[in-house]
Amino acid sequence: MTAALTLTTNKLKVDKNFAPCPVDDEDELYPNGIFVFNITKMAEFIKNSGFACEELLVKDFNSFSTFNEEYLATVDVSRPVIIAEISPGRFSVIDGNHRMERARRLGLEKIHAYKLNPEQHMQFLTTEKGYLAYVEYWNDKLKQMSKSCPKYTVKASLAATAQTAHAEVAGLSETA
Repeated sequence: MTAALTLTTNKLKVDKNFAPCPVDDEDELYPNGIFVFNITKMAEFIKNSGFACEELLVKDFNSFSTFNEEYLATVDVSRPVIIAEISPGRFSVIDGNHRMERARRLGLEKIHAYKLNPEQHMQFLTTEKGYLAYVEYWNDKLKQMSKSCPKYTVKASLAATAQTAHAEVAGLSETA
């Protein structure tokens, strides 16, 4: 007998109070198309929130075609990477691509990572345009998935959690 799998995830709702994550001169940013994340503020949030590290299989993440080879030789693979759920069920490395590649070349099977879901990483988007595009992108992916998988369910919005997260990041930027 085979059990039916019901995937459950959240449809995102636009938070009218969304404020883009502030960017300071020295902040590291990660552009992912129209979505630009403030990695510096994200790393501070992770550190201050007591996130637990998880082990990831290096082979589960694609390699980029080009790397700064000089820099690659210097990276510390013991420092966790940050992965974010960019679309439902799909995680991308948004900080630590060089560490991931070095681990691959060293033949390591696993690497430590901080894994963020949308409610955790959306607060680090640096523009309102990027935020609105992300919400639309996520919801379109959900719609596509629900059409291709009849057992797929969409739950209530993350708006309340997103508002709380924005308040937390606002507090971080005031203390930074």
